[in-house]
Amino acid sequence: MALTKEEKHSLIGEFHRHESDTGSPEVQIAILTRRIHQLTDHLRVHKHDESSRRGLLKLVGRRRRLLSYLKRKDAAAYLALTEKLGIRRK
Repeated sequence: MALTKEEKHSLIGEFHRHESDTGSPEVQIAILTRRIHQLTDHLRVHKHDESSRRGLLKLVGRRRRLLSYLKRKDAAAYLALTEKLGIRRK
C-alpha cells in the first residue's frame, strides 16, 4: 500500500527544484497526491476500513496546508503543479 522506493524516486525526479531536492512543497504534494490516490482506490474496495479513511483525511489535510503555503509563496508554481497533478483548486 505504501509507495515503493522506485515510485517515490521517480516522483522526486519529476517535481524537484534542483538536483538534491527531496523536500520542497512541490515534491511533498506530489508524493501525498500519489498516496491519496492509492488510499482512495483501497477504500473503494474496502468500504468499512475506518482507520484507512482517517489516514486519508489526514493526508488530504496535510496536502491542503502545503498547497495553501505554495499558493501564498509562489502562485505560478501553485498553478503549474495543480494543473500537472490534476488537483482541483478554489
